[in-house]
Amino acid sequence: MRVLIYDDQCRLCVTAREGLARAGEGTDVRFVPYQSEEAARRLGADYRPGRPDAAFLVEGNGAISRGLDAFLPLVPGLRGGRVLHAILTVPLIRPLADLAYRLVARYRYRWFGAV
Repeated sequence: MRVLIYDDQCRLCVTAREGLARAGEGTDVRFVPYQSEEAARRLGADYRPGRPDAAFLVEGNGAISRGLDAFLPLVPGLRGGRVLHAILTVPLIRPLADLAYRLVARYRYRWFGAV
């Protein structure tokens, strides 16, 4: 089972988790708050106390991806996700999407607030 580790103190992150959970009901993804013992255990050396700078996806085999890469495996299961996934494979689009993710992640509390 995959585990998506998200910032449960960020309003944007919680809203995104709720949307992903509704869209992906019945999938093999569990959602775990970053601010939990389970997240610290699963992330090991990648865990830093405080607010995370990205979301993390922990695969069943223990492989960890972060940021936009954490969401890409989940995108095809969303409405319009296959089209979005195809768009993100275009060479110029992917670096722009990574930049946008980092920008939103950096300012998410300022723009969207805390829970």
